[in-house]
Amino acid sequence: MKKTKTPPWLMGIGLVVLSTSFFQCEKKAAPVAGENQTAARAATITSFVHPGVLNTQASLEQVAGEVNGGDPGRLASYQKVLDFINTHDYPTTFYATVVVGSNGATTPSKSQIRKDAELVYALALRWTKTGNFQYATQAIGILNGWAYTFQNYDILAGANPNQPALEASWTTPSFVAAAEIIRYYKVNGQGAGWSDADIAQFSNYLNNVKNNYINNIPQYNNNWNASAGYAKMAIGIFLNSTTVYQNGYNALVALMPSVINADGTLPELCDRQDCVHYQYTLTAYAYAAELARIQGDNSLWTVNSSRIRAGYDFMRAAYNRTTGCNYCTTSSPVFPGTEVAYNYYKTSNLQYLRELQDPLGVPNDNTFLGFTTYTHFNVPGL
Repeated sequence: MKKTKTPPWLMGIGLVVLSTSFFQCEKKAAPVAGENQTAARAATITSFVHPGVLNTQASLEQVAGEVNGGDPGRLASYQKVLDFINTHDYPTTFYATVVVGSNGATTPSKSQIRKDAELVYALALRWTKTGNFQYATQAIGILNGWAYTFQNYDILAGANPNQPALEASWTTPSFVAAAEIIRYYKVNGQGAGWSDADIAQFSNYLNNVKNNYINNIPQYNNNWNASAGYAKMAIGIFLNSTTVYQNGYNALVALMPSVINADGTLPELCDRQDCVHYQYTLTAYAYAAELARIQGDNSLWTVNSSRIRAGYDFMRAAYNRTTGCNYCTTSSPVFPGTEVAYNYYKTSNLQYLRELQDPLGVPNDNTFLGFTTYTHFNVPGL
């Protein structure tokens, strides 16, 4: 698929060791969604906090003030933002059709949309830190580039025909996190200058990927559905749609007992035989729980006796190779949702995990947004 011509408006902007007996990772029949489930009800939301996708005005101001004030830890974590910007080219063209493959198969369009979803978020963070509108303008360029150009997904021969839905579930919330900042964050009382027409077009893009892809993920009872629920919550916040948000929330609550067992075990570790796929599930849940917390609702963090925390306890056991499915080592990637979960739970297991690769940056596969050590470590006011 050839790239489209550069739109005219773009020219010129150039993530205590637990007993083995508690965490034997066996393949088990997935429980029926809702089985032994502690009821969770989202707080009634009639309007949304903005920016409200993983960051708030206050949290962004806090971390910006700390890094600008020379705080060593915040400086080191902010360097991850700069490193990503400096090692990834700014896009000048975008794809009308994004072609994706399964099981690691990639294409130029798939690589670019994943990379751009991280890059636009990094640029938005850089704007909040510096107050330099150059970075806001660059972020707007990427948001507009995809919003005005993208039309559809396609698949490589032999790929899972549902793969586009997963790809959309991964990249869309990262775009939305940046878009929330660009739309609502103010530097000295002044916004980024994203036009109403451009915001409307980005909303059209969100509805396209939601209605035609994310909503169509089959019920696999694994990280696919967790990612889709998180994506819909993020989209609902940007669209100011309580219905879309609640659909995502409800799906995650119903799914939780199927993907994180009561003892914390995540069957995906054994099923997929790697240290990544079960972290997709944990990251989606941690991010979704944080979206809800920002909106005044802690229930995803606490539902099913804090099942997300139990899942991260299992992750600690996996890194210590005491689960019976030894696919992780202490040098395996730690996905950035770990930092967000630590910011809420503050457990010793999460502290151990986050410190394995502190400061956390971006996943190597660009599936979930990163830089959470910069945005979340010791940020209590989220």
